[in-house]
Amino acid sequence: MLARVNATRMELLKLKNRLKMARRGHKLLKDKRDELMKVFLARVRETRGLRQQVEKRLEAAYRELGLARASMTPGSLDAFVAVPEARLEVAAELANVMSVPIPRLRVEVRGNPHPYGLGQTVAELDTAIREVHTALGSLVGLAEAERAVELLAEEIEKTRRRVNALEYVLIPQLEAAVRDIAMKLSEMERSNASRLMKIKDIVRAR
Repeated sequence: MLARVNATRMELLKLKNRLKMARRGHKLLKDKRDELMKVFLARVRETRGLRQQVEKRLEAAYRELGLARASMTPGSLDAFVAVPEARLEVAAELANVMSVPIPRLRVEVRGNPHPYGLGQTVAELDTAIREVHTALGSLVGLAEAERAVELLAEEIEKTRRRVNALEYVLIPQLEAAVRDIAMKLSEMERSNASRLMKIKDIVRAR
């Protein structure tokens, strides 16, 4: 609730200015919330597509890996991939989306993804490693997209709470205070006018 204020014209002017700013802020926050929802829904669709893409690539990799394991002698596959020569490097930076800092990730694989001689293994193992290598970029992209969705959802919730606080608490309180002071000032003016009329009547009667 608003603190009790004096019924003066100066206070009425201050409250009217606060009410004007609260209404303007309410509109801006509503516009921000609506725009955030559009971005959020677009990111959700993007994330869903990335997840399907990653799942397909990993499914293909596991399928080829299973064929390779069935075609090679027991333990030989593990021995060939036990010491990887490739190294995954991920660089992160922040991008501003509707005042929300969203992480941007860049992935780079350095080194040879095939830590063995190609003539020593079956083609299915090469295909499986190639599918995993290809899926790495999509996996990092999926992680980035899902984190963006989480951050946007949090910002939407914060903005929604602020909109509701203005719409259902602060603005009604300010409107009620403005009406109350305006009514009291009006009563004071009528009382003063009545007092002046009585004084005039007394003066005339003399």
